[in-house]
Amino acid sequence: MSSWLMGLKQFALSLFDRRFMPTALRVALIVGTILFAINHGSALLAGEMTQARWISACLTYGVPCLVSIHGQFVSRIKQRQR
Repeated sequence: MSSWLMGLKQFALSLFDRRFMPTALRVALIVGTILFAINHGSALLAGEMTQARWISACLTYGVPCLVSIHGQFVSRIKQRQR
């Protein structure tokens, strides 16, 4: 198995690592809420949230969570290499 594929598998497993979750959820809540307000706030206040917008809103929270987990994962790998 290539090292790239092994790294991808390790990252996928890190998505369920309980040590990463508290930070990832805080980041998702803070960053996601700011992005939600910027991208969907006016539509929410105007009552114009469609199903597609709600899906986008969920991704607005999901992406910062995944980015946080990725950052924690990369940091852990670099610490192990030292």
